[in-house]
Amino acid sequence: MGILLLFKEFFNQLSVSVLLVVALSTSLGIIIGALPGLSATMGIALLTGLTYNLPTHLAIPILMGIYVGAIYGGSISAVLINIPGTGASAATALDGFPLAQRGEAVKALTTTRVGSFIGTIFGLICLVSFAPSISVIAERSFASPEFFLIAIFGIIICGSLTSEDIPIKGWIAGFIGLMVSFVGIEEIHGYQRFTFGLPALIGGIAFIPAMIGIFGIPQIFETLKDKNATSKVVELDKNVKAASITPILKKNWFNILRSGLIGVGVGSIPGVGEDIAAWLSYDSAKKSSKTPEEFGNGSYEGLIAAETGNNACIGGSIIPLLTLGVPGSPPAAVLLGALLLHGIRPGPMLAFEFPNFIYEITAILIICAIALLVCGLLLSNVMVKILKIDPKKLMPIVGALCLIGAYAISLNKFDLTIMYIFGLVGYVLISLGYPPAPLILGAILGPIADANFRRTLISSGGSLEPFFTRPIAIFFVILITLSIVSQTKTWKVLKIKVRGLVKK
Repeated sequence: MGILLLFKEFFNQLSVSVLLVVALSTSLGIIIGALPGLSATMGIALLTGLTYNLPTHLAIPILMGIYVGAIYGGSISAVLINIPGTGASAATALDGFPLAQRGEAVKALTTTRVGSFIGTIFGLICLVSFAPSISVIAERSFASPEFFLIAIFGIIICGSLTSEDIPIKGWIAGFIGLMVSFVGIEEIHGYQRFTFGLPALIGGIAFIPAMIGIFGIPQIFETLKDKNATSKVVELDKNVKAASITPILKKNWFNILRSGLIGVGVGSIPGVGEDIAAWLSYDSAKKSSKTPEEFGNGSYEGLIAAETGNNACIGGSIIPLLTLGVPGSPPAAVLLGALLLHGIRPGPMLAFEFPNFIYEITAILIICAIALLVCGLLLSNVMVKILKIDPKKLMPIVGALCLIGAYAISLNKFDLTIMYIFGLVGYVLISLGYPPAPLILGAILGPIADANFRRTLISSGGSLEPFFTRPIAIFFVILITLSIVSQTKTWKVLKIKVRGLVKK
């Protein structure tokens, strides 16, 4: 039944308008991903504002095209200039650039493109296989206590895994986002909170301008102050045709399968993201390789593992996004905001409010994956020229897009003020080592956590008992506790002692 629905939605999407916007948005996503400093998260945030007035059947394909294209696009700059366009392509640079220096840039780019395609399709197979069942389970088993706890768990785990040094910085950023979400009229009783008498804050802080500010403005500042922003680009040999990589695929079939599973698994963890999926896939491939010494010196095994893993994470991150309303990666967090903006509310009720949406978005992503193969091939030579442009000359364009994206949603000048304030706050936080992703995740999940926590207290007469008596709620309480405790020094010392005892 599910396969038939998927085929039906796939053919429904094969209109000229959808195919055109997918081709253009995927190409734009590849360019955004390839340009150092830009990212899939930032691209989706910018395009969300620009697509606000478009019909949903065109806006969603545009955002999906940006997502898929940008995750792949980072591999182009990683191979050609040894600078990952996105964090998801950092592992790709380790082997991609050495291969390019050996004169195998065309073959390396072909490998990354096919690996990205396979990873995306693998993630979508998992999405369409598991998401409907998870939606049914969530609808039957999840109530206010579970939704509150899963929102907190998403913020905690995202903070733990995205912080550069100590996890508490990620947690602080996440709970700053929670506090931001409390501004405005609260959902249950309609009281104004933290508006300070400003009418513009009654509706709360608009999260799209906030996201654009926190991801866009700091990157503009960083690029403009970087004196070494230019890099040498490896030229593509015009006499070399797109090399066949069939032997590489046959040799690495188990590597691809393992990397796909890792990508989907990592994507399903709230707030983690494609960069961690790439590194875990790369590390797993290296540990199981018969020639680990080649990794970092030009290994196709490592190259295809990283690219398959980070693109499989796309489908994995959309599974909790659609079924539970909790995004699995920073780009998926921005995508959640975009879906809400277009009137689509992810979560357990999605299957009832939009019965075929899971199959619809899967069909769109399949088209985006096919467009990735075609557009990636056509843009390879173009990207060599674009990457030669001084990044400082591109930043004014990015700044203009930030302004347009923030203003276009509601044509409200106050949204520009929000963008500037969050841009400055984001710059300070990032400079101090606080990751921006948990803050945005906290701002998006804040209303879910707030409303469901108070609903639970109201229904239980002020008692916390439901959080510790419902089976699934207890499961999330244990996960949250373990996530926090596992980051303490005591736990790490105990872990080392246990390992020592096991070895003895």
